[in-house]
Amino acid sequence: MPPWKPTSSSSTAAAGSSVGPARCSMECSPRPCTPTTSSSLRPRPARHWSYSRASSPPDTDPTGTPCPPHSRACAELRDAVLGAALHGFAVRLGLFPNVVVSGALLDMYAKAGLLDDAVRVFNDMPKRDAVVWNCMVTGYARAGRVAEALDLFRRGQVEAMGMANDLRAMPSVLNVCAKEGELMKGREIHGRMVRCLAFDSDIAVGNALVDMYAKCGRVEVARTVFAGMKEKDVVSWSTLISCYGVHGMGDEALRVYEEMVSRGVKPNSITFISILSSCSHSGLVSDGQRIFEEMSKVHGVEPTADHYACMVDLLGRAGAIEEAVGFIRKMPMEPGASPWGALLSACVMHNNVDVGEIAAYRLFELEEGNASNYVTLCSIYDAAGLSDCVAGVRSRMKELGMVKTPGCSWVDVKGRAHAFYQGSIPRYLRRQMLWVLDQLLEDMGASESEDEYLSMN
Repeated sequence: MPPWKPTSSSSTAAAGSSVGPARCSMECSPRPCTPTTSSSLRPRPARHWSYSRASSPPDTDPTGTPCPPHSRACAELRDAVLGAALHGFAVRLGLFPNVVVSGALLDMYAKAGLLDDAVRVFNDMPKRDAVVWNCMVTGYARAGRVAEALDLFRRGQVEAMGMANDLRAMPSVLNVCAKEGELMKGREIHGRMVRCLAFDSDIAVGNALVDMYAKCGRVEVARTVFAGMKEKDVVSWSTLISCYGVHGMGDEALRVYEEMVSRGVKPNSITFISILSSCSHSGLVSDGQRIFEEMSKVHGVEPTADHYACMVDLLGRAGAIEEAVGFIRKMPMEPGASPWGALLSACVMHNNVDVGEIAAYRLFELEEGNASNYVTLCSIYDAAGLSDCVAGVRSRMKELGMVKTPGCSWVDVKGRAHAFYQGSIPRYLRRQMLWVLDQLLEDMGASESEDEYLSMN
């Protein structure tokens, strides 16, 4: 029995009008050629599988031509089941160890999060080019396995022809370093690129470096990298604006925004989220309101729910709770969780119980399983001394089976990030830690006493 059972044209009649001519030409052709079939499948990944069943003859030429488009479709759809079936089909046709087919399957497994399967395909390949190495490095980076991604990157620079001058995997690795706070590893990648690559002309890598240094607290280094970029796009400017905003440097963020506009770079939706958030964190209410008004009138960007949430946060942080409520009521779309969440956070800051209750109960409807909303309402009640209300909310959380997400902090020791979660420290270590802290406090107290004595004399 052939590996592909031909189906009737009626079974493939669900195709849309945009691919209708291609489907018709294939059905009218006695044996559609493989390249034509593959190219016709690219625009609609969800239909690759049904088309392949209709168009693949039993003796499909085993050159690797038909499989990569199908594998890419499975990768985009994150469909591991179809991908595994395609893998088995390729094995039965003897398409291994074809580099193109193996690379497409590796990419499919990596994007589906099945790294073990991707590694098996990778290890079975007798020859690996720079594209394959980059695909594997990106897969590790997306999975948050930074150390393995870096190790593979180093190996690839030695073993893969052209890998040393290939930058495609770097944004993914740098994004993970930024997310995990891995400053030392990010600096290692930066140094390696400075020595080996002409990265200053690659916008995506430059943007990833700016973002990584910003999220790791190195604002000046982020600015230096930005200034050294030969080309900058709207993402570059938005990233730097966000960098200043996150660190409470709203005036600098405004300066960068004004410079961006003066240079003729058109701000997009993300740019306005960055600058409005910057104004919010720095208390620049009038500037934020002005920029919000300019969005549609000057720049032609219609505000979304996220922009309205930024404005609610801006007003709420400034203590204008009632104005923030009015802003939510004026939203042209149905308010989602973002603006109500911003309002609830503002009520915590300013101890507003009445509005806090309204925001919290609205969030209970929008995000039924989100325990943080209940915890935030508890904080409002606790600050107001309403212990009975606190007990009531906690009882409700227990009934719903909700568990508070433990707080987390991390510290970098010798280039390695160590995470600490609330309640994760064993009891026998707590006594030792408390003893060390007591000793440090005593030493600090003695040092302060000596400083006071010296200042008096």
